[in-house]
Amino acid sequence: MNITAINPLFMTAFLGTGAVCILVLVFSLLKWHQPGVAYLLVGSLLYLVGTLGVTIAFNVPLNEALAKIEPSSTEGAKLWASYLANWTVWNHIRAAAAFAAAASLTIALCHRAA
Repeated sequence: MNITAINPLFMTAFLGTGAVCILVLVFSLLKWHQPGVAYLLVGSLLYLVGTLGVTIAFNVPLNEALAKIEPSSTEGAKLWASYLANWTVWNHIRAAAAFAAAASLTIALCHRAA
């Protein structure tokens, strides 16, 4: 899985969004008193921790462990059962964080436009 995900377009979008969130986080700390800035802060943190962080800390290591095992072996079958349960939990957390980050950043944009 990590092999197909590591391509220039995906990595630019995934890590580029993280870089933008770091800039937005710094901006939100400097402009804390402005309307909607709390939503920028929350949205950026949700993406950085809940999406990028979870991917790096949990999903990628699970994928790497799975890639090292022979799929047809007994060990492969055991690992797959464990992998599927763990990866799915972290993927749901990552998806919820991404959705919440997008919602928070959208609300921030609406505050800025008003």
